[in-house]
Amino acid sequence: MSSHPLIAREGWPHLLIAGALALVATVFLGAWSWPLWAVFVFVLQFFRDPPRQTPSGEGLVISPADGRVLLVEKVRDPYLDRDALKISVFMNVFNVHSNRSPVHGRVERTWYNAGSFFNAALDKASSDNERQSLWIRTKDGKDITCVQIAGLIARRILCYAKQGDTLMPGQRYGFIRFGSRVDLYLPPGSQPQVSVGDITTAGETVVARLD
Repeated sequence: MSSHPLIAREGWPHLLIAGALALVATVFLGAWSWPLWAVFVFVLQFFRDPPRQTPSGEGLVISPADGRVLLVEKVRDPYLDRDALKISVFMNVFNVHSNRSPVHGRVERTWYNAGSFFNAALDKASSDNERQSLWIRTKDGKDITCVQIAGLIARRILCYAKQGDTLMPGQRYGFIRFGSRVDLYLPPGSQPQVSVGDITTAGETVVARLD
């Protein structure tokens, strides 16, 4: 898996702007410039992108996002029209927002759906919010749907994976700015390895095993 800098490339323009404003404010306002330095520190922590050690093994499904597990239940996959195990992970503004591939597989198709910006912790976010979806097929023919969902203040979903790309487990493929959610739809028979309320680490936490 290719390496990535400690600060996500998506964050550099925001960091430069926040840093420049804080420096100018320091020159003219001195100690009163501290709110702008607080903004700079917030932007810095939001766009951090630490390296991850992805576990290896057959049938492992790795968390695509840092955050808290909101949902683990059997549902209907609206993208592939099949029964599925759904696992949802909610990212707050203090989580790392790089998204990583849950499995080794080929991107069979992508979907983009425009939508609203409800709180990503709500169930209706899966169907009503702006979202970007990947259909990934593993080498043994298992289908996984991975959906990036914008949140209440998220306004930009970035997805770099294209149809025909091959993704490795834990490979960075996208980013969502400022609070969001990722849904996984897994094949029937998949065994969840997390429960509601568990904390996940993108690229490291095993969230399920494929049957």
